[in-house]
Amino acid sequence: MVSTSLKNPPDVFISPPKWIPWPLQWQTYPEAWTFIPFFSYMINSLQIAIPSIIGILFSCTLTAYGFARIRAWGRDVLFFICLSTMMIPWAVTMVPLFVIFKNLGWTGTYLPLIVPSFLGSAFYIFLLRQFFLTIPMELSDAARVDGCSELGIFARIILPLSKPVLATVTLFEFNRVWSDYLAPLIFLTRQEHFTIALGLTYFLDRDRPLWNLAMAGNTMAILPVIIVFVLAQRAFIEGITLTGIKG
Repeated sequence: MVSTSLKNPPDVFISPPKWIPWPLQWQTYPEAWTFIPFFSYMINSLQIAIPSIIGILFSCTLTAYGFARIRAWGRDVLFFICLSTMMIPWAVTMVPLFVIFKNLGWTGTYLPLIVPSFLGSAFYIFLLRQFFLTIPMELSDAARVDGCSELGIFARIILPLSKPVLATVTLFEFNRVWSDYLAPLIFLTRQEHFTIALGLTYFLDRDRPLWNLAMAGNTMAILPVIIVFVLAQRAFIEGITLTGIKG
């Protein structure tokens, strides 16, 4: 991808390919930045990503806490039903969701891309539940003896100890929203609302696709994901490692 972004258009499909092009065409990056409103598309993606992360963390942590720490009849059955929803592909729910959001008058806005995150995700609930199970139950029991409520235990004990898995969920959700193409294509109707993944198609939706500019745009588009991963790398790896310790 990086190699293609630094090539002249005639050299993109040359055979055998040149892995290290010369001379390097660095001007493709400012050209790609100005060819489409790149910065506006990045801001649009952030306007979806940040509320989605907040919604996922809010809904999934509470649900996972209930499945992991609260003893109740039918808890495991409900958890199994929750996990079963992961087997339903996006293609099955795509049309019903579009009809629902259209009837609500939400098409053409960011609401169809943000609101579902406040309803939880089975995958993230599973990750969080598995991590919560690794936290000693004695901590919660001691807090209950001292008169702490379940919400207090959740906010004062569980969440502070769960920073690694929260960082993992944040990174996964940010990457999902940032790279999502199909959902914005379905629900967004105006170009000024397009996300970065949807906006990059303008390089290819032509009689003569600009492959070098498209690769330059993709390279710039993945930089925020790389930056977020580097900043949260330690917590991310720790969260993934500890999640599978106890079932």
